[in-house]
Amino acid sequence: MNVSAWSIRNPIPSMMLFVMLTLGGVISFKSMKIQNFPDLELPTVSIVSSLPGASPSQLETDVARKIENSLATLQGLKHITTKIQDGSVTITAEFRLEKPVQEALDDVRSAVAKVRADLPGDLRDPIVTKLDVAGSPILAFTVASSKRDDEALSWFVDDSVTKKLLTVPGVGSVKRVGGVTREVTIALDPIKLQSLGATAADISRQLREVQQESSGGRADLGGGEQPLRTLANVKSVEELRPLAISLADGRRIRLEQVATVTDSVAESRTLALLNGKPVVGFEVTRSRGASEVEVGDEVQKILAELKLSHPDIGFTEAFNFVLPVAEEYQGSMMLLYEGALLAVFVVWLFLKEWRATFISAVALPLSVIPAFMGMDYLGFSINVVTLLALSLVVGILVDDAIVEVENIVRHLHMGKTPYQAAMEAADEIGLAVVATTFTLIAVFLPTAFMSGIAGRFFKQFGWTAALAVFASLVVARMLTPMMAAYMLRSTPKVAEKDGFIMRYYLSFAALCLKHRFLTICAAVAFFIGSIALIPLLPKGFIPPDDNSQSQVIVELPPGSTLAQTYAAAETARQLIASLPYVNNIYTTIGDGSVGTDPLAPPAGSGEVRKASLTVLLTNRQERTERKQIIEHKIREALKALPGVRTKVGMGASGEKYVLVLSGDDPQSLITAARAVEKDLRTIVGLGNIASSAALVRPEIAVKPNFERAADLGVTSAAIAETLRIATIGDYDMALPKFNLAKRQVPIMVKLAETGRQDMSVLERLAVPSSKAGAGSVMVGQVATLELSSGPAVIDRYDRSRNVNFEIELASLPLGDVASAVQNLPSIQNLPAGVRQVNIGDAEMMNELFASFGLAMMIGVLCIYIVLILLFKDFLQPITILLALPLSFGGAFVGLLLAGKSFSMPSLIGLIMLMGIATKNSILLVEYAIVARREHDMSRFDALIDACHKRARPILMTTIAMGAGMLPIAMGTSIADTSFRSPMAIAVIGGLVTSTLLSLLVIPVAFSYLDDIRVQIAKVWPPT
Repeated sequence: MNVSAWSIRNPIPSMMLFVMLTLGGVISFKSMKIQNFPDLELPTVSIVSSLPGASPSQLETDVARKIENSLATLQGLKHITTKIQDGSVTITAEFRLEKPVQEALDDVRSAVAKVRADLPGDLRDPIVTKLDVAGSPILAFTVASSKRDDEALSWFVDDSVTKKLLTVPGVGSVKRVGGVTREVTIALDPIKLQSLGATAADISRQLREVQQESSGGRADLGGGEQPLRTLANVKSVEELRPLAISLADGRRIRLEQVATVTDSVAESRTLALLNGKPVVGFEVTRSRGASEVEVGDEVQKILAELKLSHPDIGFTEAFNFVLPVAEEYQGSMMLLYEGALLAVFVVWLFLKEWRATFISAVALPLSVIPAFMGMDYLGFSINVVTLLALSLVVGILVDDAIVEVENIVRHLHMGKTPYQAAMEAADEIGLAVVATTFTLIAVFLPTAFMSGIAGRFFKQFGWTAALAVFASLVVARMLTPMMAAYMLRSTPKVAEKDGFIMRYYLSFAALCLKHRFLTICAAVAFFIGSIALIPLLPKGFIPPDDNSQSQVIVELPPGSTLAQTYAAAETARQLIASLPYVNNIYTTIGDGSVGTDPLAPPAGSGEVRKASLTVLLTNRQERTERKQIIEHKIREALKALPGVRTKVGMGASGEKYVLVLSGDDPQSLITAARAVEKDLRTIVGLGNIASSAALVRPEIAVKPNFERAADLGVTSAAIAETLRIATIGDYDMALPKFNLAKRQVPIMVKLAETGRQDMSVLERLAVPSSKAGAGSVMVGQVATLELSSGPAVIDRYDRSRNVNFEIELASLPLGDVASAVQNLPSIQNLPAGVRQVNIGDAEMMNELFASFGLAMMIGVLCIYIVLILLFKDFLQPITILLALPLSFGGAFVGLLLAGKSFSMPSLIGLIMLMGIATKNSILLVEYAIVARREHDMSRFDALIDACHKRARPILMTTIAMGAGMLPIAMGTSIADTSFRSPMAIAVIGGLVTSTLLSLLVIPVAFSYLDDIRVQIAKVWPPT
């Protein structure tokens, strides 16, 4: 049944259908979440194990290798990445994407449980969690008060702010950064301890056993039951000072005799600063599936309420990653509107008739809005990827309607009534419209099934584009002819007069048909020239963005103190603040996860030697320099900072290249790493290069004398426990605690600060002896303490040690840097047992190009199959496909002229071009076939007539598509168009060449394939 004819005869059902579709689309649009990127659920699981005080070398042997070996047996495991720092091991197990996330999580938990008995007894139970891509903070605030000190402010954040914010739907976590934590400190006097023969471990254990509340059984008094409770909690520091402590030899002392007891704050290991001023800060993270914009709005409301109820409190925004998401959304919507208006304006320029223009314009909203129903049903959100798909197809959506309307108008000019013109024109053009739409769907849909992480992102891109294009087909076949039949007005029959351009084009097309061989040779030469342009294009993964946030990491040598890191970070801040376009600088030391890559493995516990400076820049519209230029100036300014490593940039895709060397022999690995680092610094244009090979930290090695220790009844474990408790205190879970109304305050027993600054004091510490009557002995009697060194961080990859080089691209394309690295002499001559491993962007780029190549091949095959089914011919679809090579040259030239790299967005542009180029060819070939079959024309006349009848709709659709993408290519938006711009440039460049060349080359190709068909018919006559 002819759908168009039915819609013209029955206009009301068609209208009601689109009313329902539009209403459903609007409701779906309102219910969809606005996000930055789609929420991905990746089968990546992290295991965090901690043993405070343990060295990386010890943890590698006792913990990391055992867990890795257990994980290695799991099915579907792709990579194991391990990072070992002082006191913690973080292992990330990455599985193949086909593996269900919950199954991966259960498998890892089982693997860890198998080896738990082989791990050290003091090791805390490993925490197994799945990767949360939404786990990066989206907002950070600082808190100030005119009445509260740091401790009260910190508790206000931990209690009031956190409780309130966690009631907001979509808030995943609230984390305090900086500030202090209340603690009762028992600072032991080492001289008094020595004189009494007491140990820090004894006093800590006694306190833990005394300061507790426990159940004590049950009594039956007076005919009822009463539980027994032992209440041994002291209520204040004043009660704690005179507390009696029993020593190992039976003596009893008061706590205040050997220690100073104070109710103060814990030793600070983190710091937060805003523009150089120490502050108490907190970071807000959204939960998976929540909208950044909604969460940001609700958080602001809660903070306003808190400010009203606590007038002395003031909140200052330290950074805001919600704003770029809101700008991206608003900018994308504006690009949609601008593109739509330009496309409609092009239609009016050609048709010069407002009714026909209105009918074409209606196709845009009625294609986009119903598409939201499908997106909502598939669980998509409104994000960068889906908005990208819609903004790119906005020019395409009006195409089908343009072709229909232009054909109807042409029939009107023949003297037909609007009803008759709509019926005949819709029937005539129907096959071409269906064919062009399904070829576009055949191009877009394979991108939804690409492999790799990039494929997970582009699932939403492919489906969104396909849904919108399919909706445009429904509009063009049902609504457009019906509206034309009842809205257009009859016009007197006019003899069409060709303009100068049309006459020139037809004569040129006839010339090409007469010189077919030369035309084909010129087309082949153009294609070869296009391929030759590829090596000239810089190759990258994702173009660097131009958002208004950047980040600087300042890293001091292992062993540096918090004070030293603070001084270096403050100097760096002053250098950065002196540069133009820098508004605010939010600094976190030892903690905070601002700007971290959500796809990167967890970095483990914070280190006091690292500072993170989040630099807030002036809005994109108010500055004349791109972020990359400002970051280059920051790098130049930080060269004046001695003795530190710096990394500039958010570390997102397109900003860094990670080179990894892996091997089992640590010495060979370090030697190779030094040679590679030396060669890397010869590559011109790179930013900072940070290697994990040179991280060696100073440490004090305690070496027991086994014979003397055995004689005196002292074990290595007792020595280690004594030194650990005396210097950093007991494990958190073993600490005695004060019970207050809303919290517990830990009681920390350790040496006074001066005691940790003298090695001789540590040597005189008492160690308990297991020998009867021996009491205790000094550490120096059974062990020697000497300065030593060891690795500060150990990185492992797939169960081998590895060295990571983080290389800042500094605006250089990733592909070019990767090629330059491969040509380095040290990389080409790696020692035996050392190999290079591709991880991060380099690995994803290889996966991406392979996936896109496969998607393009599948797209071409699908187009061919669709065309065979529609044209019922195997040869003529080949004519249509010959337009594909003609589009690439323009795309490559456009990218070269605009200085853009051949990257992910460029590849998406090429995929779009495949569908658009075939669209033009279909219009020509379909009419040529109809002209020969129904009008009994010769091949030459049919082809010329096809060129004559189809040139205008082809030009109209091409210019409308180009106009729709022009705002994206030019970057005229409040949103960052760094990603979209290369795509639009590639499409516009390819449109120009494919349109101009296909109008001349496709008729020639058609004639050659028709000759082949005739020859085949002579050999195998049809039955």
